[in-house]
Amino acid sequence: MSYQRETLIQCPYCGETLDVLVDDSSGSQTYYEDCSVCCSPILFLLTEDEFGEIQVEIKRDDE
Repeated sequence: MSYQRETLIQCPYCGETLDVLVDDSSGSQTYYEDCSVCCSPILFLLTEDEFGEIQVEIKRDDE
């Protein structure tokens, strides 16, 4: 069963606030998703903390 939650992020390129769906059913993962406004590739880093909660970190592709 897949679990997706809505998460607000700020694009590290254009600064636009975006509402994205994050699938946190697979634990820690890394993937790219393009900004829906400026089309730049946003790097998503999902990490699972000691309590099993998923933390979302975003970065520019060149960071």
